[in-house]
Amino acid sequence: MNNNEMIWNKFLSLIKKRFSSLGYDTWFKDTYLYSLGDEAIIVVPTIAHKKHLGETYKDLIEEVLNTVTGTNFPLKFVLESEIEKQEKKEQIKVEEELQEGVPYNSYKKANLNPDYTFENFIVGESNRFAQATALAVAENPGKMYNPLFIYGNSGLGKTHLMHSIGNYIVQNTNKRVLYVTSETFVSDFLGLNRKNSESTNFEKTDAFKDKYRNIDVLIIDDIQFLGNAPKSQEEFFHTFNTLFDNKKQIIISSDNSPEDLKNLEERLKTRFSWGLKVNIFPPDNELRKKILRNKIANMNFAQHISDDVIEFIANTCQSDVRNLEGALTRVCAYATIFFEEEITIELAREALKGTVHNATSMTNDIMKIQRVVADYYNITVEDLKSKKRVATIAFPRHIAIYLSRQLTDESFPKIGMEFGARDHSTVMSSCERIENELKTNKQLEQILEEIKKKL
Repeated sequence: MNNNEMIWNKFLSLIKKRFSSLGYDTWFKDTYLYSLGDEAIIVVPTIAHKKHLGETYKDLIEEVLNTVTGTNFPLKFVLESEIEKQEKKEQIKVEEELQEGVPYNSYKKANLNPDYTFENFIVGESNRFAQATALAVAENPGKMYNPLFIYGNSGLGKTHLMHSIGNYIVQNTNKRVLYVTSETFVSDFLGLNRKNSESTNFEKTDAFKDKYRNIDVLIIDDIQFLGNAPKSQEEFFHTFNTLFDNKKQIIISSDNSPEDLKNLEERLKTRFSWGLKVNIFPPDNELRKKILRNKIANMNFAQHISDDVIEFIANTCQSDVRNLEGALTRVCAYATIFFEEEITIELAREALKGTVHNATSMTNDIMKIQRVVADYYNITVEDLKSKKRVATIAFPRHIAIYLSRQLTDESFPKIGMEFGARDHSTVMSSCERIENELKTNKQLEQILEEIKKKL
């Protein structure tokens, strides 16, 4: 243990006596002392920590640190990413000029986030197929599902899965891996137009091709943004062909399926469909609760949040994982700011009032229809998605499926997935049943009108 660690451990032991366990875990547990010199440089996990510690607890920190060291130090709060950026400034500059060469056998050189792995990817019905195919590709890159095209709304875990594939390959093979966003690809390509003093760019052209074509696995995120760069599309077309012809693995993500990428060339969209297309859907209730419990465990808040509160947050925020985790963070921060030892449903409701619910819980039309139909028949949304066939649940399910088809632009397969991964033929059957019933049942017509008014 070095001197800085010893000083900070003493500091934390004193600070811990000044706070509740919730307050200490939130603001101090994940900090550490980077250096002591003209100032005390303290590394914190988030921007919120920088702001809150600097504005609220600056005097207290200086006082306790003085007690430990016998010296007054000016404080500087920094993020770990800022430390790394400073230490590797020259290296980053070289990489930006494409002088780094081919990234290989290192998650840093491959631009991978080591925190995104298969082990910490939370699996549920909405993403199970995507996770399984991603793992299959990671185990056999270039041999199965090439290219792998992962699509779905923002915040559902596409990027996590792509990094997981890359990290698995780096850890278990000597294959050369590169992760980039489509913006990075475009920026690198545009850099080829900057010529040297001799009006040539041969070195940069060679470096570009070496970076993107002399690899075993290319992972490119948010391919939809390539739609605004026609010349870059041309270059990516040739890059794709070179890698594919040499049986190198290509992994692509987008917010839409290849067919719905309006601004991309047809020849690119065709190639994206050569392998396997995998959709990630919004998390169902069980997966949302599973995600929350996992995040709580990592935040050391398990003893403060009951199952009822987890259920409440899961039901409040349904659209994507990022907003779900953001809602939990907000609730925990709210409890900390107001020194609440126990997080209750009332506190969670107050913390999320006017924010998450309005922003996220009704963004999916099918989800909204499910909720209104479930409320009308005094059952739960999970009942509608379940395999239960009793009449009190089966008939409302038919109605919800019928309305989802009538009031949204979603396809039969997508509707089926939202109702417990049912086959598209089951969805069609439900719609036909309600249509036939409407021909003779006036009461059903009135019920549908009432539900539509609630919607």
